[in-house]
Amino acid sequence: MSRIGKIARRTFLVGAVAVAGGVAFGVWAVRKPAPNPLRPADGETALSPFVVIDAEGVTLVAPRAEMGQGVHTTWAALIAEELDVDWQEIRVIHGPAATAYYNHAMLAEGLPNKGYDASAFQEALGETLGGVGKLLDLQVTGGSTSMKDGFERMRVAGAAARETLKLAAAERLGVDAATLSTEAGAVVTADGTRLPYAELAEAAAGIDPPNVILRDPADWRYLGQTLPRVDMVGKATGTAEFAIDIRLPGMKFASLRMNPHLGGAMRSYDSRDAKKMPGVLRVVDLGTGVAVIADNTWLAMKALEAIEVDWEPATYPADMDGLRAAVVAGFDAAPNSTMRDDGDAGTLPEGAQEITAEYEVPYLAHATMEPMNATALITADGLELWSGNQAPTFVQAACADAAGLSADRVTVHTPYMGGGFGRRGELDFSVLATRVAMALPGVPVQTTWSREEDMTHDFYRPLAMARMRGAVRDGTAVLLDAQVSAPSTSQQALNRWVGFAPGGPDKVHVEGLFNQPYGIPNYRVRGHLADLSVPIGFWRSVGNSYNGFFHESFADEMAHAAGADPLEFRLALTRDEYEPAWDCLRSVQEMSGWTGDTPDGTGRGVALCYSFGTPVAQVIEVTDEDGAIRIARAWIACDVGTALDPGNIEAQMSGGLIYGLSAAVMGEITFAEGRVEQRNFPDYNALRMHNTPEIAVRVLAGGGKLGGVGEPGTPPAAPALANAVFDLTGQRARTLPLAKQFKFIT
Repeated sequence: MSRIGKIARRTFLVGAVAVAGGVAFGVWAVRKPAPNPLRPADGETALSPFVVIDAEGVTLVAPRAEMGQGVHTTWAALIAEELDVDWQEIRVIHGPAATAYYNHAMLAEGLPNKGYDASAFQEALGETLGGVGKLLDLQVTGGSTSMKDGFERMRVAGAAARETLKLAAAERLGVDAATLSTEAGAVVTADGTRLPYAELAEAAAGIDPPNVILRDPADWRYLGQTLPRVDMVGKATGTAEFAIDIRLPGMKFASLRMNPHLGGAMRSYDSRDAKKMPGVLRVVDLGTGVAVIADNTWLAMKALEAIEVDWEPATYPADMDGLRAAVVAGFDAAPNSTMRDDGDAGTLPEGAQEITAEYEVPYLAHATMEPMNATALITADGLELWSGNQAPTFVQAACADAAGLSADRVTVHTPYMGGGFGRRGELDFSVLATRVAMALPGVPVQTTWSREEDMTHDFYRPLAMARMRGAVRDGTAVLLDAQVSAPSTSQQALNRWVGFAPGGPDKVHVEGLFNQPYGIPNYRVRGHLADLSVPIGFWRSVGNSYNGFFHESFADEMAHAAGADPLEFRLALTRDEYEPAWDCLRSVQEMSGWTGDTPDGTGRGVALCYSFGTPVAQVIEVTDEDGAIRIARAWIACDVGTALDPGNIEAQMSGGLIYGLSAAVMGEITFAEGRVEQRNFPDYNALRMHNTPEIAVRVLAGGGKLGGVGEPGTPPAAPALANAVFDLTGQRARTLPLAKQFKFIT
């Protein structure tokens, strides 16, 4: 571990070796390989920005953050598959903030297609657009893109390293490289002589990597198998290091208290009593709040309670009535987008029955188990930061600006994260930790938010509403006309990250609504942007999380109006539109033994959502226990195209379901007098082991384009549950959380 730590510390120096592989499309500025940021010490060789070899073996320098989704495990398998090393011997560390680690897959998701219908030209265009991520330093973990981004890049990196090592061996031995093979971390000659990679690495670093041909999946040893997580032992034994675990010599500890009227300034404060407390070192004016630096975190939090503050009010409506009114007003504005407009959705088809409904979902917090925190050290050399974050290059730039430094003088370490869900893609907690540490130069300061500050100063999933209009005839849907109103998550987030938000249609705003694989002949979706300044951000599955509820709840209403079985209704609409979605529905039908009939005291609901390139179908069963609803069982089927690690996919689908069910049953952030009312988990609860359903997952791999895994399990959860509750009670839920209308086992 000490060796890995040394490599990690040095990764922030810039070297000059080119990246193995590259982008296949676009102008030279896009295709040009990014520089390798690694400069190993004596005895260590960086064959690419991803692979370091030393006497102890191979280290994968991963460009994506590990926040519980298992990305480091599968990335290690991708490298091992081509490099011919034993998978379990690869060590994994997180890479530095560097252009070489840009996310190639993320920008492609922004193309204005439905995803499942993308043409070959659109796929190629997406590949080109992905390369632009390098120009934007888009080193981001999010959007369920880690495997899409790494699937080819990591295998190319492994294969290029393998072939370069063979060239180095051929040069040393004076033989043709074609006569050499590789096995278990060594180049093997025709007579069986083995040359370990460590002996060849230094020479290989001076050789331009050749073009490589990736191995046939039929020859894979690790990919397609369920592998033990590389972080499993550390997390099971408590030895894994999260950002909140960082301890440095001479460290001091801080906490902060920000204006509860989000975005408001601070008129004045009185810190005299706090400064008198033994162990309090500094009180720091942050403009919109105050921080205390002390000998320990608890003391810092207690000292903050002793500070009297006069806060400025918020710029948004002070209560929920005002906030809802702003979202309703959004419908009166011209639509920002009409991302789908098939047929003639404005005209009711002859002989069809019209159905209308309105839906609403609340603000939601990310509620990560590890509260926001970061450790910063300001010295004459610059800034060193330990932050569990999802966007190191953005963090580096923002903290450099806060400290008045050039970006190359800011070192960002990315430890494990105790949950992210999009919250740790934000920059605020890292920037604030930097500003706090500036008050105590030369001393490392860890700034930890109290749970109350974390819960009440989130970037929430937005309050959103939908107006749905549909029509059915002859047992099927013939029209779907949907409008959704909410503030724009993308515009707020992009303005925070890069200082501007492009105009035009906001795809994220209507995702999960316009792009569902239902063959409805008259299908229109319009997105309206509400004008609200409550801070909002990317929440697990983003727009899909609320639009999935709108779409699939209304699909259920249409099915019942048509006199059709809800699952058969969906099967008929998807079969000719997108077969993988139909396969998922058929799978959950088979897994759950769905017949369309449920006994008294039992309800079942189904939902299908296509998001992040992956269709996911879920059936949820609820039961009545003495007047309270128990979520008893859940069945999930997903088609990810290629199942790189079935066990990890199952875990992510299950986790996404539980996250979505928790929000559906009891998740809600409300405002009164401009302040968030929920302050801790007793106010913002989640499912626990005793009320989580039994879950069965079937992973399909139809061989199509690789789909996302971390987020697609969340969108179907709320509508499947709401539909099950309707089957049980006969009462239709059109607002969340469900616990405001029904009694659940808690």
